[in-house]
Amino acid sequence: MKIMAAKEAKNAFGMLIDTARAEPVAIEKHGRKVVVVLAIEEYERLLAVDTKTAGMATRSRGKDKPR
Repeated sequence: MKIMAAKEAKNAFGMLIDTARAEPVAIEKHGRKVVVVLAIEEYERLLAVDTKTAGMATRSRGKDKPR
């Protein structure tokens, strides 16, 4: 994961976008990571995994059983 300072990300926003399409980019403010920028495809993949995992957790607790 690439790391950029917030000021660098602001001044080179186009480069931030290009880099984030290839790999997640952590943005630091005052030396502390505060956000991650990632490609929409990766974000959607993570949402799908989260949704699938949430469904599995619900089923394992028996909430999907018909009454």
